[in-house]
Amino acid sequence: MKAIEIRNKYLNFFKEHGHNIIPSAPLIPENDPSVLFTTAGMQPLVPYLLGEKHPEGKRLTDYQKCIRTNDIEEVGDNRHLTYFEMLGNWSLGDYFKEESIQMSYDFLTKELKIPAEKISVTCFAGDEDCPRDNVSAECWKKAGIPEERIYFYGKDDNWWIAGEEGPCGPDTEMFYDTGKPACSEDCQPSCDCGKYVEIWNNVFMEYFKDEKGNYRKLEQKNVDTGLGLERMTMLLQGKETPFDTELFKPVMDKLHELQKIDNIQSRRIVAEHLRSSMMIISDGGKPSNTDRGYILRRLIRRMIRHLNKLQINLDELSTLIDINVDNLKEMYPELEKNREDIKLTIIEEKNKFVKTLAHGEKEFTKEMNKAKELGKDKIDGQIVFRLYDTYGFPPEVTKELAEENGMKIDLKEFNELFKQHQEKSRSGSEQKFKGGLAEQTEETICYHTATHLLNAALKVVIGKDVHQKGSNITTERMRFDFSCDHKLTDEEKQKVEDLVNEWIKDELPVTKTEMKKEDAIKSGAECMFIEKYPDIVTVYSIGDVSKELCGGPHVTNTSELGQFKIKKEEASSAGVRRIKAVLIK
Repeated sequence: MKAIEIRNKYLNFFKEHGHNIIPSAPLIPENDPSVLFTTAGMQPLVPYLLGEKHPEGKRLTDYQKCIRTNDIEEVGDNRHLTYFEMLGNWSLGDYFKEESIQMSYDFLTKELKIPAEKISVTCFAGDEDCPRDNVSAECWKKAGIPEERIYFYGKDDNWWIAGEEGPCGPDTEMFYDTGKPACSEDCQPSCDCGKYVEIWNNVFMEYFKDEKGNYRKLEQKNVDTGLGLERMTMLLQGKETPFDTELFKPVMDKLHELQKIDNIQSRRIVAEHLRSSMMIISDGGKPSNTDRGYILRRLIRRMIRHLNKLQINLDELSTLIDINVDNLKEMYPELEKNREDIKLTIIEEKNKFVKTLAHGEKEFTKEMNKAKELGKDKIDGQIVFRLYDTYGFPPEVTKELAEENGMKIDLKEFNELFKQHQEKSRSGSEQKFKGGLAEQTEETICYHTATHLLNAALKVVIGKDVHQKGSNITTERMRFDFSCDHKLTDEEKQKVEDLVNEWIKDELPVTKTEMKKEDAIKSGAECMFIEKYPDIVTVYSIGDVSKELCGGPHVTNTSELGQFKIKKEEASSAGVRRIKAVLIK
C-alpha cells in the first residue's frame, strides 16, 4: 500500500466517523512562540485544546507536515527523518477513551488489514499523581487485544505533556510486531531490539499540571492522536527503512546511478535533507544565520557535503529537485507550484557554501602551518570544531587534508566539543517547546494581539504590500517578521510605534467572527498561508484598523496591552525585515 493510499484511507475513515478534515498547517508556524517549526499535529490546535471553539467542530482529522530538528546528525541511519508526515484525529471535549481506542483498532485491522495478532499496546501504569489506566486496558480487551499483549509503563513511556505544566494525561501506544526474533524471554514493546515498532499514540488529556507540580482534572477532556505516515508505509510494504519506499526510491536510485563512491549513509542524508529542505522552502522558509533559517541552511549544507562525499557533480541538484517534485507532487501539490523558487533557493545556497568551503580550506592551511611551526604533528580538536562550526568544514575533510600533510587531528577533543554542541542544540530546541500548551499566558496573549496592530501599522506607514512573514512571542517580548525591501528609517519606526500606541489608547474592541473562508477574504481579512485554513474560519477584528484570520487567543480590548515600544529593527533574510518590541505596563 502506497503512502498516499494510507493517508486517504485514514482521512476517509475518520470522516465517516464524524470528523471534519482540516488542512495541514504550514511547516512555519503562525504566531506560535513554542517552536521553530510545526513539530506535531496538535501544535496548530493549541487554542482549541485549551477550550476555544474550533470552526469545524469537536471532531477533527488531518495530515500534518512536521519538522523535528533534534536528531539532524542522526539522519543517515535506517530510521531517522527530519521531515515527516503525521496523521491525526482529535476529540475536543467529545468522545474519549472507549471510542478512540475502538476506532484505532478498527482502522488498523479493517482498513489497513493488519492482523490483530501483530498488535500490542501499552497503557499508563499509574503513580502517586494519577491512577493506573485500567479503563484503556479494558477498552483494548473489548476491542480485541488479549491481556497478554497489553503492557503497563510509567510516565517516561505512557504520559504526555507539552512542557512542564499545562494539559496532560496518560496515553496508550500501539506497536507492530515485525516478526523479528525476540531478543530475550522478556522482550516486549519497551525493548529497542527492533521486534516491536510504535505505530500510533492516543493521548487522553484529562489532567492539568500546575506550576507547583500538582494535578487536577480538566473540565474539557481531549483526545490527541498521532500516526507517522513514513513508518507505517515502511511496515505495510515490508521494507527495512523509509528510504526503501516510494517516498524516497526515485531519488535514491538516481543518487546510486550518479555516485562515484558507494555510501548508503550519504545517499540517505542527501535524499532526506533534500526532501526536508524542499518542504521548508515551499512553505516560505529561507536560509539565514538564525533560527529556522539556520536549520534550513544546515540541512542544505549537510546535503551538499554528502553529495561531495559521493563525488556527485553539484550541478545535478537541479535534476534531483525535479525528480523529487515529480515524485511527490500528488501528495504535495505545493512543490510543483514552488518548483522554481525551490531550485533557486537551494542552488544559491549551494553556491555560497562552495565559497565557504574554499574559505575553510584556507583557514585550515593557516592553522596547519601554525601547528607545524610549534612542532606539533596533531591539529587541536578545538580548531577542527571551529572549522566545522564556522565554515561548515566536515571533520572528515579536515582529517584527509591533515593526513595529506603528514599530520593527524585530535578527533577525541572534537567529538567532546561536538557532543556539547549537540546537547546545547537539543536543550535549545526543548526550551523552544517548553512553553507549548502551557504558554498561553496573559502576557503572550497581549503580545499576540499586538502583532495584529503592528501588522496594520506597517501597512499604513510602509505600504499595503507589507505582509507578515512570521512571528515569535515569549512572555517578555515579541518578534515580528514582515516583507519589506528596505531598512526602516528612524522616522518610519517612530510613526509605526506612535500609531500602535494611539490604537491602544483608543481602547478598540477586539471581536471574533466565524465565516466562510471566501467571505473572509472578500471582506479584506489578511492571513498567512490561506490554503491552511478550513472552509469555515475565525476572523479577529480590532476596531476598524485590523482584520485577520487567526486562531487566537486575543485580549478583548486594546486598552489591556500597555505601552508598545520598538527595541530593534533589522534584516531577517532577503526581502524580509524583523522588529523586536515590548509591551510596558
